[in-house]
Amino acid sequence: MIHRVSPLVLASFAVGTVLAATQPAGMSAQATELRRGQTLRGSLAAGDTTRYAIQVNADSWLLGEVDQISVDVVVRALGPDGDQVGRSDGPGRGPERFGGTIEDSGTYTIEVFPDGDQGGEYTITLERLEPAQSDPGRRTDQLLSRWGGDNYPGAAVQVWKDGRTLYSSAVGSANLAYGIPFETDTRTNIGSTSKQFTAFAIMLQAERGALSLDDDIREHVPELPEFDEVVTVRHIITHTSGLREFLNLLRMTGRRLDRGDWIDRSEIVDIVKRQPALQNSPGSEWNYNNTAFGLAALIVERTSGQDFHVFMQENVFGPLGMTRTMVRPSIRHIVPEMSEGYTPADDGFLQIGDLGGAVGAGSIYATIEDLQTWVENYADPRVGTRESIDQMMTSYVLADGEETGYGYGLFVDEQRGLRRIHHGGADVAHRSMLVYYPEINAGVTTQSNNAAFNSNIAFQIGEAFFEEHMEPEEATVAGEDFDPATYDPEDFDEFVGRYSLDPQPDFILTFTREEGTLYTQATGQQQLEIVPTSDSTFRLLAVEASVAFHRDEDGEVDGLTLNQNGQVHATRLADDEEVEEWAPSADELADFAGRFFSEELETFYDVSVSDDELVAYQRRLGDAELAPGAEDTFSGGGFTFTFERDRNRRVIGFYLSNGRTRDVRFMRVP
Repeated sequence: MIHRVSPLVLASFAVGTVLAATQPAGMSAQATELRRGQTLRGSLAAGDTTRYAIQVNADSWLLGEVDQISVDVVVRALGPDGDQVGRSDGPGRGPERFGGTIEDSGTYTIEVFPDGDQGGEYTITLERLEPAQSDPGRRTDQLLSRWGGDNYPGAAVQVWKDGRTLYSSAVGSANLAYGIPFETDTRTNIGSTSKQFTAFAIMLQAERGALSLDDDIREHVPELPEFDEVVTVRHIITHTSGLREFLNLLRMTGRRLDRGDWIDRSEIVDIVKRQPALQNSPGSEWNYNNTAFGLAALIVERTSGQDFHVFMQENVFGPLGMTRTMVRPSIRHIVPEMSEGYTPADDGFLQIGDLGGAVGAGSIYATIEDLQTWVENYADPRVGTRESIDQMMTSYVLADGEETGYGYGLFVDEQRGLRRIHHGGADVAHRSMLVYYPEINAGVTTQSNNAAFNSNIAFQIGEAFFEEHMEPEEATVAGEDFDPATYDPEDFDEFVGRYSLDPQPDFILTFTREEGTLYTQATGQQQLEIVPTSDSTFRLLAVEASVAFHRDEDGEVDGLTLNQNGQVHATRLADDEEVEEWAPSADELADFAGRFFSEELETFYDVSVSDDELVAYQRRLGDAELAPGAEDTFSGGGFTFTFERDRNRRVIGFYLSNGRTRDVRFMRVP
């Protein structure tokens, strides 16, 4: 998936006066007042920073915009104590939004500076400065305002309880090229939110006796290889199959999903046929897996004799009255009255298209209104049985007795003591989230065609509407109700350390603190700033991801969950588990240079030494500088390379991993 910088979210702001001053190094300038609704033009040279100071009262909402006319800017927000509370670095041209809720009064600062060594012109506008609303509907209007406007991709929200719609609204544009507004009945790609529909289709076929959840998947797709252990239908709809994840795998081949490269559904079967062994014993490990749900859709087709999109229309969407929902069979098929997906880029928003081969794992277009209809079937089944739906909403238990927090196509957890069933979706540019609170028969769904949209806004909206049903816990869910200014950075010291991803132990997240600024850094990647969203959860500023730290029975921090298009657990490394630092010499690096080929992927990588650094080259991905980790292990370009030696210590190959896909073997070739 593609991850872009999310627009700036401020935890605090309020009504007051806005002042601006541009201060090149060693110089000062008189502040200029910026009034609500007023637009000022600015100019930046390399190294300049323009500051806008805002003296505000408490409990207000602010929304501003910087129009990047000829300069790519970074917008940074500082709280009254000077600590960073937000940062935005989205598209390189066009509008860049900032703002949010301000709980505490004080002087806040907005800094605008060039992203790089090129200056240019920009304008800044204070669009809204008003009291923060406590009414749930008006509060949601304010949250949505960050995504509104004719020049922005859009978003939509629907909230309901006991079959009655409490809120429904849409903002922004469904199509920027033609100026088509985003409406509540706009068909939008819901990405992985589709997985619950695929699991539901499997359950329907099980109810009809066409399959059993304990069937070997080869009973229905016999061309798949016979692995050492049986992979069942249940394994594939619980993300516990051990199969390679096809999107991550195809990236290893140089397939550019961010450039619209074609993927055919048939490739999923071909990928599994070429997999030499399972990545884990089925049922022993949870590993978010699009391959598995692609196979699930194929099994529905094989057992029903219908194409998946026809089956869903005749057996699910039609009977439920979901008249604006459909499966898109391929990215070439027309979806009437759909929203185009957009992602921020250096020259503004780009129309980016959909992922290919996504049927089963994604590929459903729906409206917020139809998704309410869908979830109401969970509460009072008209299609499917109560037993099947309850199974879908029950956390799967691994072979070691640990719960995964995931049922059949659905995440299962709690929000402030209230049981929560949910699933988000992220195609290349579309975003969605569907949340259901079964104990109160209520739900929220959000949709957007903006890759920078934060789908977790659905949880904030759920809290705004249904807080009376939740436990009075303080900031247990990441959101704008938590004020980062109240967080003492020294409290982060108990989280400082290194955490190894359970499915990929060589991939390590390192957390550090530099005075009041908090950071995380993944193996072979750059350091990224994080901000608190509660006393134990943190949001990454540069990508759409978050982490939640966990404690053992003694209250000691022993692990975390990384949330990024799915959940991955990481275990904390003890001090005595420090990986011995390895700094290979130029001569040692030369051992790894050569050409390597994967028979499984039919792909070449060239590894060379340049300026005393190891560099991996793939013809479509380009060069990636590799940073050493443990001995004979390097990371770079989003991959981990674990090199293999023979008995004479000669490098003969490497194993390539990138999270959901692991240990793909490459052998040295002459």
